[in-house]
Amino acid sequence: MRHKSKKLHWLDVLLLIGLVLVAAVIWYRIDGTLNYKWRWEIIPNYILRWDAENERWVANLLLQGVINTIRISLYASILALVLGTLLGIARCSQNLAVRMLARTYLELLRNIPPVVVIFIFFFFLSEQVISAFGIEDWARAIARSEDKAVWEFFFGDMRRFPSLISGVLVLALFESAFVGEIVRAGIQSVGKGQHEAAQSIGMSKTDQMRFIVLPQAMKKVVPPMANQFISLIKDSSIISLISVQELTFKTVELVASTRAIFEAWLTTAAFYFLICFSLSVLFRWLEKKPDTAKSR
Repeated sequence: MRHKSKKLHWLDVLLLIGLVLVAAVIWYRIDGTLNYKWRWEIIPNYILRWDAENERWVANLLLQGVINTIRISLYASILALVLGTLLGIARCSQNLAVRMLARTYLELLRNIPPVVVIFIFFFFLSEQVISAFGIEDWARAIARSEDKAVWEFFFGDMRRFPSLISGVLVLALFESAFVGEIVRAGIQSVGKGQHEAAQSIGMSKTDQMRFIVLPQAMKKVVPPMANQFISLIKDSSIISLISVQELTFKTVELVASTRAIFEAWLTTAAFYFLICFSLSVLFRWLEKKPDTAKSR
């Protein structure tokens, strides 16, 4: 196999120079034309602050937002994976009604702006679920109890638990449409010979899907699933519109209280980049690991 050249091409150098020039122009416009006063020195205190009462460092607005974003993205991705797998299986069902219902759900969500979908799910579903199950009263009771450390570790401030559940639900329902299409493509990529072989030994349709088709399909959809998880983290910023306490919402609070507009948003962008880029590197390494093991 040919190794890719790691040397910079003249086009790469030209592109880097262009990016530097664009950054310099933007900096000049902000610093000169807008007469903006940079206050980077206040940002670290909004990431970590010293708690004099307990004599320890604690997370402040931005770091709280990062932690909540990771929590919401993780829980939403698990729920989206479950729902998306069911939708993907339904899309390949032999029952026309089941297939059309799943397709309608997928097509609607994939062709409606995310902001509209988020508001629809929030007002018509999430709020109803929270009220029906009494989640708000239960969360307040946990918040007032002494044995709340474990709950706060997994869900943060329990007084904000209904908000977190709303964010997880609406994000998972939206992302499940994209996961469903990925799973559907994975299922349909399994050759007909696999189905025929399973039928020849008397396996039922359910057993074929469970033991033959899904294991092979899931291996094939790992790369697009990884990309979708990274997209979910970026899409989580949308739920700030329904007052979910994630990173974007916390940044809006920071900007409103300090007027450090560029510092706050650039720091937020850096946090999103670090999370997504780290996951991208991790998933790339995991994809290469089986190939490395086979070569040995």
